Amino acid sequence: MLTIGGRCWLCQQTLHRHQDGICSLCLRHLPSPPLCCPRCGLPSARNNIACGRCIQHPPPWNALVFVSDYQPPLSMLIKKLKFSGKPEVAALLARLLLIQWLSRYRAGEVYRPQHLISVPLHRKRMWARGYNQTDLLAQPLARWTRCDYHSSTLQRIRVTQPQQGLHAHQRKRNLRGAFRCQQNLTCCHVALLDDVVTTGSTVTEICKILLNQRVASIQIWCICRTL
Repeated sequence: MLTIGGRCWLCQQTLHRHQDGICSLCLRHLPSPPLCCPRCGLPSARNNIACGRCIQHPPPWNALVFVSDYQPPLSMLIKKLKFSGKPEVAALLARLLLIQWLSRYRAGEVYRPQHLISVPLHRKRMWARGYNQTDLLAQPLARWTRCDYHSSTLQRIRVTQPQQGLHAHQRKRNLRGAFRCQQNLTCCHVALLDDVVTTGSTVTEICKILLNQRVASIQIWCICRTL
């Protein structure tokens, strides 16, 4: 999936490497999040140790890797991918996430996962959209990081309401019993990929399933974390 015409998705300048999807100038000017906890991804005084929230009430994952807060221009690119029929944006977003993960990996903060799992769509929504955006993100990421990836590992077995517009309690109730894991991941290091993490309800529900399988560790990968 290449950028059409070899132009930057943000400024429309011609790219030297069309597969990058974004020029070096726009890449340097992408918004950076504030100091955030390496585990929950929320603002914190330090970015190398777990915050007080995670010490008192640790989330069911070990680390959260993301590119930016949910704000332009990344929020605009995610909307193009999800709602405007622009699957070619996925390669650019996946590359930006890879850069962030490599930084954490080289610093010794995260393991290289053995398995990558993408948050699935229910088949009805999949038919309507034509593709699952997290699957399109996962394919190049799995290749670049040499992770095992199968789009069918996780299935959404129940139709749920869109999470947008629901408060935290409604989001949890909406997702209860919505997923099923089709692969034995016991003792494996796993990365769970979603496009946006807001309250964390979706990834928390899936983490419960993975922990029941006694996975070794769980990383959450996402393009944007709502701060």
